[in-house]
Amino acid sequence: MRRSSAILMIAVFFLSVACDKKTSFTDELPSTTIDNSLTEEEKAAGVMTPEIMWKFGRLGSFSLSPDGASVLYTVTNIDLETEARETNIYKISSSGGEPVRMTNDGGNSPVWFGNRNKIAYSKGGSLITMNTDGSDKQEVTGLSDFEIFSISPAEDKIWFTRRVKLEQTANEKHNLPNAKVRIINDLMYRHWNYWSDYSYSHIFVASFNGEKVSDIKDIMEGQRYESPLAPFFDESEITWSPDGRYIAYTCKRLTGKEYARSTNSDIFLYEIETGREVNISAGNMGYDRCPVFSPDGSRIAYQSMLRDGYESDLDRLFVYDISSGTRNWISKGWDFNVQSINWADNQNIFFSSPHLGTTQIFKVNTAAGEVEKVTEGIHDLNPLSLVSGVLVSGLASMSMAPEIARVDMSTGDVNQITFINKEIYESIKMGRVEERYISTRDYMDLQVWVIYPPDFDPSKKYPALLFCKGGPQGPLGQSWSYRWNYQMMASRGYIVIAPNRRGNSGFGSEWREQISGDYGGANMRDYLDATDAMAKEPFVDAERMGAVGASYGGFSVFYLAGIHGGRYKAFISHCGMFNFTSWYGSTEELWFPDKDIEGPYWNMPRSYNFSPHLMVENWDTPMLIITGANDFRIPYTQSLEAFQAAQLLGIPSRLLFFEDETHFVLKPHNSVIWQREFFEWLDTYLQ
Repeated sequence: MRRSSAILMIAVFFLSVACDKKTSFTDELPSTTIDNSLTEEEKAAGVMTPEIMWKFGRLGSFSLSPDGASVLYTVTNIDLETEARETNIYKISSSGGEPVRMTNDGGNSPVWFGNRNKIAYSKGGSLITMNTDGSDKQEVTGLSDFEIFSISPAEDKIWFTRRVKLEQTANEKHNLPNAKVRIINDLMYRHWNYWSDYSYSHIFVASFNGEKVSDIKDIMEGQRYESPLAPFFDESEITWSPDGRYIAYTCKRLTGKEYARSTNSDIFLYEIETGREVNISAGNMGYDRCPVFSPDGSRIAYQSMLRDGYESDLDRLFVYDISSGTRNWISKGWDFNVQSINWADNQNIFFSSPHLGTTQIFKVNTAAGEVEKVTEGIHDLNPLSLVSGVLVSGLASMSMAPEIARVDMSTGDVNQITFINKEIYESIKMGRVEERYISTRDYMDLQVWVIYPPDFDPSKKYPALLFCKGGPQGPLGQSWSYRWNYQMMASRGYIVIAPNRRGNSGFGSEWREQISGDYGGANMRDYLDATDAMAKEPFVDAERMGAVGASYGGFSVFYLAGIHGGRYKAFISHCGMFNFTSWYGSTEELWFPDKDIEGPYWNMPRSYNFSPHLMVENWDTPMLIITGANDFRIPYTQSLEAFQAAQLLGIPSRLLFFEDETHFVLKPHNSVIWQREFFEWLDTYLQ
């Protein structure tokens, strides 16, 4: 099964289906087995609740037709009572209108083929085709147990990924099947949320005639490397050339200790007929990924970071010329990250970028190199799909779960075309979202998002929550979360304070890079400054303020607990770093602490002075601590250490330990418990 993390928009579970013979599928099934309509009680209450959160239909992938006229997309619905999930495919005009449901029995990752007359999609490890009206569903023979796929532009070939096992387990080595043991000889034996099973995601190429896959070839045969990159396995890291002659793919050809300490991935240009390949990013030591061919196939655009070991370096736009073998930094001089690259023609590229607390669309001419902003607005626009002069994008905000919008490439107008959760929005109230800037103690302009409770009354006083972002790099923009949901917090009567403190993306490299090596410095002062500024507002009760956060945000809560000077009356830390020494000895992606806390403890870096465990004698505030047993980025023992310290110091504290969760809480029942405990703790001390 494809490895994934909760950073992905949707977690979908597949059932394995054998593909030995052609199978026809019918739609003689109920239109849905999950009814997520709001109850009359929920409509009457009119505010977000944990239970309503699980009634949201969740947008998955989307795909423009070759003529740009229609969009295929998937929606996942989840039944809270049974935890069952359904993902189905829909089609809508790229200009908007009524969507047409294409499947009733499941389907993922739909794409167009057959000169716009056919659709292919994955279902339970099988590849299914259907007509563009959803009829005549047929299972493609010769292909099973794959993860992601793409049909070539000429529609005569297909690439897909599959896990390939290349090493023995301890049970296999010793022929003792009941043994519960791992024999480990190198690092990266576990990653994010899974233990290594000695298998690797490989790319396979095969012939395809619309009904059958044949002549399958593993183009990475014998290699102990993966494509796409672990742990997210993003399909945008593999692509066809327009003529189907090449595949460009991303791979990090390192193992063990070298893999753990390096971010040096490369893009390889593989020729299908000969098997020859070229490393088009050779010599660049940081991340290179997400290749996209120009329409004429002569060039490849891709994202590139300069420095090895710095996963949050500036993501630059590079273009490689295939005939000359040269590459150019197209976005040079532009100090914001590039993502979701799309060619409009052979000269102009559109892309999205976190920018000043939102994610906007930009364009650049590859000859001139000047970046122009296309869109405005309080929203996040990402990912993008541009086909035949039509541009569609994911659209989300702090008040709206992801939908699809069409973007006018000339004017930048953004027109929402899907309304997946229209009934919910019509029945519940959202709080106002406001952008503010405050002056920090070192005279910097700090952007702060403020989310108000529904029916906010400025004559009343409200408790407030400081939201501490994870990362520590990355944007705090207009994203929507199904757990750390700003509107959920506001609906419970809290003013939510979300500062874009030092380290956050979207404010230039100097702002982003300042945080490395300074975890307890400027960004913590930013949090305190934002808190103090909001505490002066007449509608904020300065005696009822709390701080919450996950990952680096969880570390931030632990650290603030030692320095806050009585500002906060309650804390919640989810999966936070507590003890830098023990954390360095148990995390897996070592490039991260090597950069951000200046390396291993035996070198005695200055950054270790910011470890929260050194300041627990100052803790005096109630704290809820949350963790998951399968979190390998920040192992759960960090939370156990913090909880034990709080208990021994006599501080009111509670540990919420999820036996089957990771760095994230994904399962419906677990998530509802997370929300209920979250607000029970806050309400106890702040309401």
